[in-house]
Amino acid sequence: IRCPVKECDEEILHGKYGQHLSSHNEMKDRELYSYINKGGRPRQHLLSLTRRAQKHRLRELKRQVKAFAEKEEGGDIKAVCMTLFLLALRAKNEHKQADELEAIMQGRGSGLHPAVCLAIRINTFLSCSQYHKMYRTVKAVTGRQIFQPLHALRTAEKALLPGYHPFEWKPPLKNVSTNTEVGIIDGLSGLPLSIDDYPVDTIAKRFRYDVALVCALKDMEEEILEGMKAKNLDDYLNGPFTVVVKESCDGMGDVSEKHGSGPAVPEKAVRFSFTVMNISIAHGNESKRIFEEVKPNSELCCKPLCLMLA
Repeated sequence: IRCPVKECDEEILHGKYGQHLSSHNEMKDRELYSYINKGGRPRQHLLSLTRRAQKHRLRELKRQVKAFAEKEEGGDIKAVCMTLFLLALRAKNEHKQADELEAIMQGRGSGLHPAVCLAIRINTFLSCSQYHKMYRTVKAVTGRQIFQPLHALRTAEKALLPGYHPFEWKPPLKNVSTNTEVGIIDGLSGLPLSIDDYPVDTIAKRFRYDVALVCALKDMEEEILEGMKAKNLDDYLNGPFTVVVKESCDGMGDVSEKHGSGPAVPEKAVRFSFTVMNISIAHGNESKRIFEEVKPNSELCCKPLCLMLA
């Protein structure tokens, strides 16, 4: 390298240039002439680095963010970084991505809640395999998991089945077990033997009535609380509540052809169920109705008690 200092013009080896320049003590602004050796490979883009290299390059910034978070945000580093990211996105007018990120931060997420997916599956009469096919297609096409997988729906479904919610009868009911964790029991247990009058083989599963009723009411909790709010009964939770129930037995038709192959046999599916018609609450001398079923004949509000294949 030829020395740029006036009246020197000496040619120096690349490695000894810095040492030569230090000999020009009399020169002002000497660092302007110093050779900058960037060295190594050109810097790779931050996102293309390994996680370890990213940590290494950002360690100073990370330390500053940590110090700021501890001073201003009670140590919430995630909130500070997320907010910085949101501001950077909005500064570039990428509002759609920023809105999605904000939804995820607030716990809303871009996907649907498992209970909502379960409601969609039931209301559109989709079988498990049909729903799974839709879930896979949407995930493949959009690249996002908008619908939840089947196992998440099954977990949400457990909360709707009798035996999920603990409860206690006060005073305790006569001849009724205090055990609340009752799943599916044999449908014919406790029935009189006169069932022999009907020359029919049955497979039946049923829930205990009180356990099923508690679960139905727990499922309606939001509607009950909204009804109380509408009648200005926010703080009045003591009761007594009066629950009117309609019981029904529904023949679900000939199910033999639903098996696919084989001869048609006269199999009948029967469902014993109940519907919560209305709920009212005693308030002073009057009774205030806080819930009424608008579609009492819809099968969507039938709460099953016993499912039987005859």
